Amino acid sequence: MALLKLCIALLTFLALPISCIQGQTVISSSHYHEHKCQHFGSTLNIPDVTVNFAHYIPAGTTIELEQDYGLLWCGWKTQKIEKDMCRVAMYVATSHRSGITLEAWLPNEDEWTGRFLSTGNGGNSGCIRYPDLSYAAGLGFATVGANNGHNGTGGSGFLNNEDVVQDFAYRSVHTGVVVGKQITEKYYGKAHKKSYYLGCSTGGRQGFKMVQSFPHDFDGVIAGCPALNFPSLQSWSGHFYPIFGNPGDDMFVPKGSYWEMIHHEIMKQCDGLDGVVDGIIEETRLCQFRPEALQCPPGKVSTDDALCLTNVQVGAVRQVYTDFYGVDGRLIYPRMQPGSEILAHQLYHYDTQWEPSTFTFRDAQAAIDQNPFGIETWDGDLSSFQKAGGKLIHYSGLMDATITSDKDFWYYDHVSRTMGLPSSSLDEFYRLFRISGLGHCVGGDGAHNIGQRGSDVGPMDPEHNIVLALIDWVENGRAPETITGVKYIDDTNHGVGIDYQRRHCRYPYRNFCHDPKNYKDPDSWKCI
Repeated sequence: MALLKLCIALLTFLALPISCIQGQTVISSSHYHEHKCQHFGSTLNIPDVTVNFAHYIPAGTTIELEQDYGLLWCGWKTQKIEKDMCRVAMYVATSHRSGITLEAWLPNEDEWTGRFLSTGNGGNSGCIRYPDLSYAAGLGFATVGANNGHNGTGGSGFLNNEDVVQDFAYRSVHTGVVVGKQITEKYYGKAHKKSYYLGCSTGGRQGFKMVQSFPHDFDGVIAGCPALNFPSLQSWSGHFYPIFGNPGDDMFVPKGSYWEMIHHEIMKQCDGLDGVVDGIIEETRLCQFRPEALQCPPGKVSTDDALCLTNVQVGAVRQVYTDFYGVDGRLIYPRMQPGSEILAHQLYHYDTQWEPSTFTFRDAQAAIDQNPFGIETWDGDLSSFQKAGGKLIHYSGLMDATITSDKDFWYYDHVSRTMGLPSSSLDEFYRLFRISGLGHCVGGDGAHNIGQRGSDVGPMDPEHNIVLALIDWVENGRAPETITGVKYIDDTNHGVGIDYQRRHCRYPYRNFCHDPKNYKDPDSWKCI
């Protein structure tokens, strides 16, 4: 009778289906986790944190993101959930006039690996990267992601509020990590064992900012296609407009067939430099594209049947494939990426009337001089991260149409000089992998599926998956010598099968094909 009264009391208090069988109280597992999640959200007490909601979500559920507390989702309307989890959404104040929207995705206790992971952002966006949250939580990480201090893809939130700029520069990720680790410990009743980071583009820059400024936040960092030297990157992006002008201007090169022609000529000149003509450039630095090959002959003009470029257009094309230098003769940003033309097809002023067509390298210098909150992210001394035992995997796409990958070996060499370390020493904690045929973070013509995101995965082992490779390095001391990428026959349907695999070398090695007849065989390539 006493047990029966206890069951009724529990049923009333927890609102859970409970049965009493031969002296045992049995509670449905799903209802237990659902109640735990809801109770956790309602009782969470962390300074500056306001919980918006806490929902328990079973695996296989597709959540409707547009319905959630009125934020802009940057194109992600839905997200499928890979594992049972507790989703906690919250607002975290970073100052009296700024804050971040933070989400923690917490797998059930029996699915949690004891690992913590923070995701990054992309572009100028104030968007939580839900695909990355789902990917990492599906791998058993307690995962957090934030909106970078503002909502949506525009920059209006930065105007006249430097606190928002500070969140964007570094504070959003670091704050999310500090709060996220507290949430993880409170939810599971014990602290995480290892802490990781996964981000690309702006997320790649954020990862480097954490390595440079908060070296104890993470045991392992994956920083992809990073937006390093950020003010100069914005200037580099802005300098294309005055080079080409508007449609109808003499120097303007129309999109479509003209850039397809340019791409074809680049591949004609550079594809075979790696030992085989396979539609992929393995070492873009060897490609010194000569656009004069496309110059219209005397007395001829470009037609649909015989495309060519005027001498003025040739000059404009050469300019974008030439490094961008500033007022003092120093490099602002490297050239456009040869081979990225098909995929390719601003500066920060406190002046809403600024006219981008008037951009010059003096504007670029103004951006360099501002460098708000160290957003440049160009510190070459990573010794604090090294001494903390951290491991860093840096990857870039050699077909990147958004941020030229030339800046990646530029930064790596900067670290080498600053720290006074050769590559053999840097290899102990920092490795750069340049992925041929990878666009900006995802996609491309080559073996770009390396597990960097849930959309670009191959076999789930450390050889093929960059996340598992980092875990193996951090926890088992096995550093990746190469990262093997997969090219599927159909990138939209991986089930059709694999076309080929290729091992991507770590810098400063490059890939060379010694058996061109069998170039789809990964053993036909070697790092030299």
